[in-house]
Amino acid sequence: MRRLWQTLRTLFFRGSAGQSERPARRSLGELGEDEAVRFLKSKGYRILSRQMRNSFGEIDIIAEEGRTIVFVEVKTRTDESGGKPWEAVNQKRQERMTRAALAWLKKTRRLDRSARFDVISILWPDLNKPADITHFPRAFDAQGRGQMFR
Repeated sequence: MRRLWQTLRTLFFRGSAGQSERPARRSLGELGEDEAVRFLKSKGYRILSRQMRNSFGEIDIIAEEGRTIVFVEVKTRTDESGGKPWEAVNQKRQERMTRAALAWLKKTRRLDRSARFDVISILWPDLNKPADITHFPRAFDAQGRGQMFR
């Protein structure tokens, strides 16, 4: 198994001449999530998970504010030509987040905890300057069929 991993690592992470590993270029979305985590921590949130994926969907950040579990969707853009970043959190995305959140709450045995959905919208035209971060607490209610919270 170790030899297989070494072979895969060589094929996918090294150049043909056996060059040292190169750091992967970070996407705008990943950089935005890093900024969102810093922002939330500065507001006293405790980060529980990042880029959580399950069979129902993905949640960018799962945090805790007091006793409330906060599921956060982060949208980052360099400009508003396609609309404001937060506008991309449509009904379908909200439904997927709701299903993924419920599965996470069940898996981690936190169904007794209050929870909410936040959106962090980041406009970042110049990565060498601070981003414009807008936080929308309680951005939407649980969506879809069934009841998520008591």
